[in-house]
Amino acid sequence: MSSLLQGVNLYLIGMMGAGKTTVGRLLAKHLGYGFVDTDDVIIKAAGKSINQLFAQEGEAGFRQLESDVLAQICAYTKLTIATGGGIVLRQENWGYLHHGLIVWLDVPIELLYSRLAEDTTRPLLQDADPKGKLRSLLEQRTPLYSQADLRITVQEEETPEEITKRVLEAIPSVLKPQVSH
Repeated sequence: MSSLLQGVNLYLIGMMGAGKTTVGRLLAKHLGYGFVDTDDVIIKAAGKSINQLFAQEGEAGFRQLESDVLAQICAYTKLTIATGGGIVLRQENWGYLHHGLIVWLDVPIELLYSRLAEDTTRPLLQDADPKGKLRSLLEQRTPLYSQADLRITVQEEETPEEITKRVLEAIPSVLKPQVSH
């Protein structure tokens, strides 16, 4: 599989709680790739939590940091990258994402909500109606997420390992085999 990928990065996109980090780590292990979580890079670079950044810089400031990080990451190869849920909102980010293979982990709203219900680290969910907020974010982002090369629709009972296996099985369908002359 990694020979088929030719070192091309895998970018995981999707909503918060979709499992991008968990599945990303597993994919990296299977492919012999490195793993990067853009949120982790931002936290380390800024020396602040995502919540603090949202509070101090606003969402626009955070999104700019995210774009800067993505621009640096796409210079590397053989990486599996878990991106922030809103990375798809900025057009410039698609230029970076298209350097690699984009995988959308599409998770139903009920499942996202059950995973995130106890999570206080998500600034966009500090809302009176977190489920409604999730739904409106997903509606806003679905047309963007659907530009991915691969869409993996996650079922409630699936384990991260099963999802990883489905991604690996689907990759050849979107890769053009390199023709040697």
